[in-house]
Parts: sequence; C-alpha cells; structure tokens
Amino acid sequence: MVESIVSSALIWFVGLLVGAVGIAAGAKLLLDRDTGFRRAILTALIGATVWALVSYFIGGIPLIGPILMLIIWIGVINWIYPGGWGTAAGIGLVAWLVAVGILFALSTVGVVTPDALGIPGV
Repeated sequence: MVESIVSSALIWFVGLLVGAVGIAAGAKLLLDRDTGFRRAILTALIGATVWALVSYFIGGIPLIGPILMLIIWIGVINWIYPGGWGTAAGIGLVAWLVAVGILFALSTVGVVTPDALGIPGV
C-alpha cells in the first residue's frame, strides 16, 4: 500500500516537472523571453487540475468533451501567459511535443512509463 502511494506520488511529480519543462520551453520559444520556471509549474499544475475536472464532468461526451477540455487547457495557458489565444495554443503544442520527447527518452531507459505526464492527453 505504501509502495503504491509512493509510486503514484512519484509519477505525479515527474509528470508535473515534465509538463512544466514543456510549458517553459513553449513560452521561451514563442514569447522570446524568460517567463520563469515557477510560472510554468503553476501553469502545469492548474492546467492538469482543470483538465481533470473538466474531463470528469464532460470528458465522456464524444467529440465535444475532448475539444472543450483542450480549449479550456489552452485557456489556462492564455490566462497565465501574455500573447493571446494563438500564442497559448502554440505554447501548448510545443509543451506537448517536448513532453512526448522527454517521456519517450525516460521510458526508453526505463525510468518512467509513458503515462507519467503533466500535459493532458499525452
């Protein structure tokens, strides 16, 4: 039981860090300035929480649920970072690509499984 809790906490923490690294990379690339890693962690934390809540309530609605979940997640990025919806979508796309790359590398060496994510839907 304790091992399961520790494992879950570790997966959550790695996911949060991977998501934050991805968001920070997207923000740095699209905003062309350092916006701070704390902001990326906050964005990953709020984004994942909002994603989970929206998923719970409307995620099961075919097509509409996942689209609304994605729009709301991008909305969190838009709320926290300057630049508008286009920039937020770009940050989200870069974050997703970076997270996939990091998790692929980590799973290749056996550190994590690909389900350890801080970016929803990866």
